[in-house]
Amino acid sequence: MKSLYKSEFGKKEILNLYNQKLNELEIDYKYKLIDTDFGKTNIIVVGDATKPPLIIVHGSNGCAPIALETYPTLSKKFQIFAIDVLAQPNKSAETRLSMIDNSYGLWINELINKLELKNVTMAGFSFGGLIILKTLIQNESNIKEVFLSAPAFIVNGNPLIALFKIFIPMKRYIRTQKTKYLEKFLETLFSEKDEFAHNYLSKVFLYFNMDFSPIPVIKKEEAQSIKTPITLIVAKKDIIFPGIKMMKRANKIFPSLKNTLLLEDSKHVQNRRDNTKIEKLILQE
Repeated sequence: MKSLYKSEFGKKEILNLYNQKLNELEIDYKYKLIDTDFGKTNIIVVGDATKPPLIIVHGSNGCAPIALETYPTLSKKFQIFAIDVLAQPNKSAETRLSMIDNSYGLWINELINKLELKNVTMAGFSFGGLIILKTLIQNESNIKEVFLSAPAFIVNGNPLIALFKIFIPMKRYIRTQKTKYLEKFLETLFSEKDEFAHNYLSKVFLYFNMDFSPIPVIKKEEAQSIKTPITLIVAKKDIIFPGIKMMKRANKIFPSLKNTLLLEDSKHVQNRRDNTKIEKLILQE
């Protein structure tokens, strides 16, 4: 299988930043490398094994250390399993799964079974939300509750706005390596400046073959089959997965929707203040 990294140099640059971020967190952790039918999956485990399990799933073009930084206090109540999503710029296998079928659900449920976890809480951001919803559709028997922040797979934004504000600046950065295009991209999606995201994505865009497949949306019948309590956090200024539109559809299609939170000033990627609000929601569950 051809590597998703465009060069060994690029891979090394990206994984150096991964390690740098993990070291900056100054946490006690251990790696678990789980062999699955879809490829080896790297998981960073944090916290006490006597506490209930919580799986966190990062977004597209991300990695587990970013998810751990986003929600730094959850290990007070949970043992955290931060998953490196397959075919993303991280330490898991480069197997690209289909977003159309239930491959992501089969993969996560295989991990849950191999880790021998029960009554799992799950939290996911953006593409991580799609992965969690696919998990629930495929088999929700081991899942206690889920928290979805600006998730993919419920609604999509205007493709023309995404083209001009996200994809064209990204492509211009890739072609010219001019920072102004990367900054335009980040300003559209991030609620506050993030130096690590700037450094990491500057390498990912240049050295990693990203997945530009269209994001599907969950069918009403699939949503209605889910029994697991869902807390949905949406961002009002999110142009990828618009918050108001998402709340309206979620209220119509999810019978197990337990709670919703609208972040009034948030773009797609939340700021630290809003991430703290999300953490409090999870810690109260």
